[in-house]
Amino acid sequence: MGLYSLITGRRGPSGFGSASTAEEVTQGIDATHLTAIITGGTGGIGMETARVLSKRGAHVVIAARNIGAAENAKTEILRQNANARVTILHLDLSSFKSIKAFAREFHALHLPLNLLINNAGVMFCPYQLSEDGIELQFATNHIGHFLLTNLLLDTMKSTAKTSGVEGRILNVSSIAHIYTYKEGIQFDSINDICSYSDKRAYGQSKLANILHANELSRQFQEEGVNITVNSVHPGLILTNLFQHTALLMRFLKFFSFYLWKNIPQGAATTCYVAIQPSLKGVTGKYFADCNEVTPSKLARDETLAQKLWDFSVKLINSVSKKNYLGFDDTPVN
Repeated sequence: MGLYSLITGRRGPSGFGSASTAEEVTQGIDATHLTAIITGGTGGIGMETARVLSKRGAHVVIAARNIGAAENAKTEILRQNANARVTILHLDLSSFKSIKAFAREFHALHLPLNLLINNAGVMFCPYQLSEDGIELQFATNHIGHFLLTNLLLDTMKSTAKTSGVEGRILNVSSIAHIYTYKEGIQFDSINDICSYSDKRAYGQSKLANILHANELSRQFQEEGVNITVNSVHPGLILTNLFQHTALLMRFLKFFSFYLWKNIPQGAATTCYVAIQPSLKGVTGKYFADCNEVTPSKLARDETLAQKLWDFSVKLINSVSKKNYLGFDDTPVN
């Protein structure tokens, strides 16, 4: 799926391409037996993903930092589909405390969990640290989703085992994963303000999304767990993610309009990988325009993926122990 296919919308081996929409790629699929968590489902491709999965019958849990925006999203989904099942829970991915609270609240609902779509993110932020003292883009885009996923794994494994239905975890990455720091992940200087580049830090976090998916997929295959893990590039879509560079992005879009997608097209690959029956058993892959593609060499580095996993575990456990004495801090594995 190269530049020609992107510009022309030519369909790939899956039968879909860059011009396909989320509704088109899920047409005729019955998802009434599925429960999905979508982070950042209040706008852009996250909301479109929530809307389309709800339309196909799934029970969608929108995990959102802004509850007001989540309520508006739910209202709009219900306006279009009165039978939609939508639950809202608060989640701030830049806060370990919030992530752990979300996991407790979700478990208290006693719902199954078939799909986890790690969609939310921040982009091109000026240098700042999260409340846990981690560079914000890495904290939100990778570490937050890494912790959330780990806290939900037992429920996903149990659901897959008892229902016999394959679970799926999906990390929304980006083609920006190719534009990162030289070593890929700056393990020794994640918080270094002197070497900080807002663009490379974003690329680093998106590379981490792919490496996380690949390593978790490897672990599941070793364990024989009936859950697949994949990552996707949704395409270029002008959403609120570009709030820090809105004028620049609009300028660039004017000269490269043929490369950009609308929101229904941007959500297509996420929805395709989430519920397309033909992808049963497909795991550890990277998708763009609803077709499997090859990510960067760094994204395929198994040693780097394992190193990132160990680094993430160590970082979470050290921060939790330091900041939340008395809080429920079961160590992450």
